[in-house]
Formats: sequence, C-alpha cells, structure tokens
Amino acid sequence: MIRNISLATCLLLASSYASAQQSLITLESHYSAKETADRFASIIKSKGLTLFARIDHQKNADSVNLQLRPTEVIIFGNPKVGTPLMQCAQNAAIDLPQKVLITEDADNKVWLSYNNPEYIKVRHDIKGCDKVITKISAVLNKLSVAATSK
Repeated sequence: MIRNISLATCLLLASSYASAQQSLITLESHYSAKETADRFASIIKSKGLTLFARIDHQKNADSVNLQLRPTEVIIFGNPKVGTPLMQCAQNAAIDLPQKVLITEDADNKVWLSYNNPEYIKVRHDIKGCDKVITKISAVLNKLSVAATSK
C-alpha cells in the first residue's frame, strides 16, 4: 500500500510538472526583441485592444546598474473578451488583463510568450466556458503569430 501511495505521489508530481511546462505558449520571433514588442503593441492597437502598459525590465535593470538581456512585458486587453471569462470564474481576474513577454536569450534568439488559456481554465477550475477559452486562445495566437512572423 505504501508503495502504491509513493507511486501515486510521484505520478502526481510528474503530471503537475508537465502541466506547468505547458502553462506558457512560446513562439520564436524573426525580429529583435524591441521590434517584436513594437510590432505586438502596434497590432493590438490596430485591433482596438487597450494597451495598458509596457514594462521594459532591461531598462529598469540598467537604472540600478544591473545587466539583463532584453525583457519586456506588454499588458493589454479588451473587456469584451476578458469580462466573459471573469463571468465564468471571477477569480480569473488575477490573470487579466492579458500579458505577453518578449525576451532575448543567451543565443540572441527572441521569444514571445503568453499564458496558455487552457492553463488558466484549469488553474481557476473554469467549467462551461469553452467558447470563451477558445476565443481567447485564437486571439492570442493570431496576435502573437502576426508579431513574430515575417
């Protein structure tokens, strides 16, 4: 019995790790970090979404004499998309507005990442709102592909 409990615990930990790995969707960009961020910001504005903030972590690090490769977070949203998600599960508001992260790695590759809406669904135990999750997934994917692709 103890062996079965240990095995079950290991499997649970492994499945939690796998879920955590899939909590972010990451796309490689064909542009510099700054250009990717600028493209993303321009695209969301052109689609009528609200750009709430751009946080340039590299610039902030520089201001205190610390080094950081390009790292920027863009916070954006649209109440027509976010509100239905909060109506499904009000605690999902902690994950809104939406965010994308643009980073440059040690190999000078640029990445755009965002929270997987399926992860948010599981995290907040959202039930009966698959259409909302699907719509958010499609919008995030379309915006991200447009910002990173040539």
